[in-house]
Amino acid sequence: MSNLEGVCTPICSVFTEDGSRIDESAQCRHIDSLLGAGVHIIAACGGTGEFSFLTRDERISLTELIARRVNGKAKLLVHASAVMTEETIDYARHAQDCGADGLLILPPYFEGPTLAGVHEHYEKVAAAVQIEIMAYNIPAHTGIDLQPEFVQRLMEIDNITCIKDSTGDFIRIQQLINAGINVFNGADPLMLHSLMTGARGCFWGTSNAIPADAVKLYHLCQDKQWEQARLLWQRIYKVNDFVWNNPFNPSVKALANLLGHDLRHCRRPVQPLSDDQLASLSSLVDDF
Repeated sequence: MSNLEGVCTPICSVFTEDGSRIDESAQCRHIDSLLGAGVHIIAACGGTGEFSFLTRDERISLTELIARRVNGKAKLLVHASAVMTEETIDYARHAQDCGADGLLILPPYFEGPTLAGVHEHYEKVAAAVQIEIMAYNIPAHTGIDLQPEFVQRLMEIDNITCIKDSTGDFIRIQQLINAGINVFNGADPLMLHSLMTGARGCFWGTSNAIPADAVKLYHLCQDKQWEQARLLWQRIYKVNDFVWNNPFNPSVKALANLLGHDLRHCRRPVQPLSDDQLASLSSLVDDF
C-alpha cells in the first residue's frame, strides 16, 4: 500500500536571472511557500523542475537542498529518471540516502526499449532501493505508453505502489482506478474529475502558483463537499487549462510570478511566454 497521497507539487527550479545556477535563497523561499500552503508532497527535479536542463551535479545538489528544507514537513518524492538503468539507480540511491519517501521513475525515453526492457528497467531499479516507486506515464515525451494491463504487472513488483498518469485522458484515469491501481493524475485540467473518481492524489504543476487552492480542492473532495469543490474548480480551471495548452513550464512560472511568487524564467533555450501569451494569462488572474 502506498504512503503517498494528496497534492504533489513538482517544484519549479529557481534560477538566477542569467540562468547560470540555482538561486538557493529563492529556491528555499519557494519551498517554504509550498509547505506553508500545506502541500502534502514536494517532488524534486521533475519535469516542472526542468530536470532535463540540469547537470548531474545540479540534480544531486538540488535534491539535497530540497530534502534539507522539507525536513519531514511534507513527503519528499524525487524524480530519478535517466535513460540508462545504472544511472537511474544512482539517482535513486542518492534520493534514498537523502531521506526521500519515494521516487518518480519514467520508462527509458528516446528510442527506448520494448516493454520487456521497460519492465526489466523497473525491476532493477526497484531491487536497488527500499523506498516506494511511482511509475510515470507521459507517452508524449517518452514515446512509450504504459497501458493499464502493463501497469498492473508493474504493481506486482514489491515497492512499485502507484502511477502518475499524464496522458490527459480521463478514460485512461478511470480504467486505472477501476483496476485497483493507485493513481496520481498528472494532467492539470483533470484534477477535479480525477479526485471525484477516486485518484489517490494530484501531481499538479500549476500548484506551484496556487498551492493553497490546490490543497483546498483536494480536501473538499476528500470530505465529499462536491458543490464547494465545483465552485472552487470553476474559479481556478481557466489557469490550469492555459498552463496545459501552452508551453508548460514557462506558463507555470509566469502564472506564479503574476501571483506574487519569485520563480523567474526557465533556463534557456526554453523561451518565456510571448507578449500575447502573457497578456492572455494575465487576463485570467483577476479572480486571484
